[in-house]
Amino acid sequence: MNKDELRAWLRLSITEGVGNDAARKLLACFGSPHAVFEQTETALCQVVNPKQAQALLTVPNELAVQCVRTHQWLAHQPDTHRHALWTLGDPHYPPELLQLADPPLMFYVSGQTERTLGNAVAIVGSRNPTPQGAEIATQFGEALCAAGLCVVSGMALGVDGAAHTGALRGGQTHPASSAHWHTVAVVGTGLDRVYPSQHKMLAQHIAQQGLLLSEYALGTPPLAHNFPKRNRLIAALGLGTLVVEAALKSGSLITAKMALDLNREVLAIPGSIYATQSHGCHALIRQGAKLVENAHDVLEELQLAPQQQIDLLADALNTSNTHDTEHPVLTHMGFAPVSLDALQARCGLD
Repeated sequence: MNKDELRAWLRLSITEGVGNDAARKLLACFGSPHAVFEQTETALCQVVNPKQAQALLTVPNELAVQCVRTHQWLAHQPDTHRHALWTLGDPHYPPELLQLADPPLMFYVSGQTERTLGNAVAIVGSRNPTPQGAEIATQFGEALCAAGLCVVSGMALGVDGAAHTGALRGGQTHPASSAHWHTVAVVGTGLDRVYPSQHKMLAQHIAQQGLLLSEYALGTPPLAHNFPKRNRLIAALGLGTLVVEAALKSGSLITAKMALDLNREVLAIPGSIYATQSHGCHALIRQGAKLVENAHDVLEELQLAPQQQIDLLADALNTSNTHDTEHPVLTHMGFAPVSLDALQARCGLD
């Protein structure tokens, strides 16, 4: 893509009032972004409404800055991964996303750009999980990656970050095919910044084994309304969406609904009745989501459980279970909250 082509794609993507749907109609009619901007207002009005046509004829104020910023970002290629821009029609554009009603016009990507998605599962959940929830997300991310799946999530605090961390671990201890990403992070900001900032190292590790992906222009800050919108990409990339922990009103349930709308599987892990982070998962299960107790349940529900993957999964689980026996106090604690007096009575310790 030369500079003129890049400028035309950027202009089309940031023109106010022209969304993905209108942009696709324009491309279908005129063939390329460059050709769109050569049209008269009358010709444009045959495809879009007059307000959109006027906007297309006006050069956005931020276009020059965005062109420079994007050129510099693409020119800077790190040693361990690559920066790239994928547009509609590009052979690298994930075909799973074309099933969306409004597939993004273009993607900014950072990572192992020569690889592909393969079979993938989305793992989502609370930004404020219980300690058990965070550990479960890590374990599932590791086991599923070891079984050959790519783990897709949003790199948020909590369950998202834990799932990515587990997948990276699974990719190191049980290397999957080098043709596929171990994990994909779909972010809600420009790729020239990391949000949340605590995940700066995690983002670097994801780029080295997988892919960071964003539909938002470079420089885009963490705007609240962008995160629910990006969830449709997470849902679309996975064969199914696994919800680890989620409150009754949470973005994870929005992602689950989007997965259903795309005819993807929805799976949920039950939790304690005392934890509000489990109530969303219980609601999903009541509505027909697959109740998941282990990673093999995920493979079965997604119809990805040939013997080879079952063996890989068993090896991964055996590797991660380093403690053969639990401390007796943990045994007496059980899996629900317990008072100190009750715990003393159960185990007989002072």
